[in-house]
Amino acid sequence: MAYQTFRQEYLQVPPVTRAYTTACVLTTAAVQLELITPFQLYFNPELIFKHFQVWRLITNYLFFGPVGFNFLFNMIFLYRYCRMLEEGSFRGRTADFVFMFLFGGLLMTVFGLFVNLVFLGQAFTIMLVYVWSRRNPYVRMNFFGLLIFQAPFLPWVLMGFSLLLGNSIIVDLLGIAVGHIYFFLEDVFPNQRGGRRLLRTPSVLKAIFDTPEDDPNYNPLPEERPGGFAWGEGQRLGG
Repeated sequence: MAYQTFRQEYLQVPPVTRAYTTACVLTTAAVQLELITPFQLYFNPELIFKHFQVWRLITNYLFFGPVGFNFLFNMIFLYRYCRMLEEGSFRGRTADFVFMFLFGGLLMTVFGLFVNLVFLGQAFTIMLVYVWSRRNPYVRMNFFGLLIFQAPFLPWVLMGFSLLLGNSIIVDLLGIAVGHIYFFLEDVFPNQRGGRRLLRTPSVLKAIFDTPEDDPNYNPLPEERPGGFAWGEGQRLGG
């Protein structure tokens, strides 16, 4: 019974969020079980381009460190905001969501050549948070019960939290920068006078990922509860 319930809930998660979070959890489990080591996963341009270890272009986005507070914190944010994006502004547009993943990952990899980061998954999570926050500007957030602010400030609050913990803010700045570039090209520039849409999802992705009909039994995650815990809980203004 418990297995059936878990399986049903697991299959309710939209496909891109399910695939990415599952890959992250399995990668971390493999490291914990010493089946692989982080040295086989991290981002190293020399090993990628000179020794053709191209899997590192993907695996560096899948490992968030050993199981602990930092891992759980990142997994919660990754799952929540990735799912809310997929069920919100990307509802019925799986191909566009996959294209955002590919565009963001490519741009982040290029930037990664110039910064000293070996794993880019946390920066990718911040990118997702940034895009969600800009597309939901009227959601009020509650950070640990100490700060109440509107959603667009969430990435900056997270950056301040990282600073208080003594972590490098390069990760947060990279995620914010890539998220802003995507948001500007997709949501801002096309609506400007003389602007046009520069990001177009390839037809091959649409043919693979977009389905003609929605699943009538699909149960989306409410966007009115972003964050899941006190650090990201909120409600819509006027709601």
